[in-house]
Amino acid sequence: MPLTQLFARRTARQLTGQRGEDDALKFLLRQGLILQERNFRCKGGEIDLLMTDRDTLVFVEVRKRAVSQFGGAADSVTAAKQRRLIVAAQVYLQRYRSPPPCRFDVIAIDGNDVTWLKDAIQV
Repeated sequence: MPLTQLFARRTARQLTGQRGEDDALKFLLRQGLILQERNFRCKGGEIDLLMTDRDTLVFVEVRKRAVSQFGGAADSVTAAKQRRLIVAAQVYLQRYRSPPPCRFDVIAIDGNDVTWLKDAIQV
């Protein structure tokens, strides 16, 4: 099997996450936000979606849960996950001489219900 096919295989969890990000992106685009970058990764963490909402840079964490047996999607944004998001945002902002106003939003998808939590993480 070629090496590219090995890396192309994705787990069911990864595919579910990708579909969640796709749904979140469509939702945010309908709300008027503009996509800047998707899946920004650095040593400290990852940001699912980087969007702009007028003059504000928005770091978006997408969480999807098919069932709420172990808590809802929003509940899965732990303190450790928040710290990784903040570190990744700090790395991303290094590309700006003068960073724009920023906020952290969470898109929580529980089944088919989408909840947009604006300014969900305070820094």
